[in-house]
Amino acid sequence: MSDAWTWGSLGLLGAWHGLNPAMGWLFAVALGMQERTGRAVVAALPPIALGHAASIACTVALLALGHAVLPLALLSGSIAVALVGFGTWKLVRPRHPRWVGMRVGFRDLTLWSFLMATAHGAGLMLLPVFLLGFGAASTQEAHGHLHATAAPATWNAWAAAVGVHTAAMLAVSAAVALVVYYKVGLAVLRSAWLDLDRLWAIALIAAGVAAVW
Repeated sequence: MSDAWTWGSLGLLGAWHGLNPAMGWLFAVALGMQERTGRAVVAALPPIALGHAASIACTVALLALGHAVLPLALLSGSIAVALVGFGTWKLVRPRHPRWVGMRVGFRDLTLWSFLMATAHGAGLMLLPVFLLGFGAASTQEAHGHLHATAAPATWNAWAAAVGVHTAAMLAVSAAVALVVYYKVGLAVLRSAWLDLDRLWAIALIAAGVAAVW
């Protein structure tokens, strides 16, 4: 895969994650309306982005572990099965983790975002991009295992990729949250939470197909 395809896909998926209300902007708007200030909306976004990035990073770390010990074909097939299975489950049962209240600090928001991103399979959706975009550079042709001498460069590239994805997610989340808070208003809170659930599940399934394409 070309660099342009890889980095472009990471950015577009970041924008898609930022657009999804379950990834945090809806909660940020609710906090702003509770506090009656746009500053609360803005203040909520960095910990939400940090929690999202942490969830992605954990998933990527698991990918690196699998890449080190499994043949590439088996790893790709396992990712595909996980994505299609998880996407189908989300399509049938689109549930969301619940939070205990709205009085939350930086640490609470970070943890909430981490749990939401993990529960919705945000990191899983990125695995085909990491596998196709970065996997070939760190794979021994003979055995399909992670090359030890390539590991530092690979980790640097994957860390940068998480950063690019998170930056795109944060930019879109911020734009949507501020537009909703200042222009759209409270009505969106009654419906936006579920608007993208079906599309999100379909995107997970599509990512699973892409993993073995």
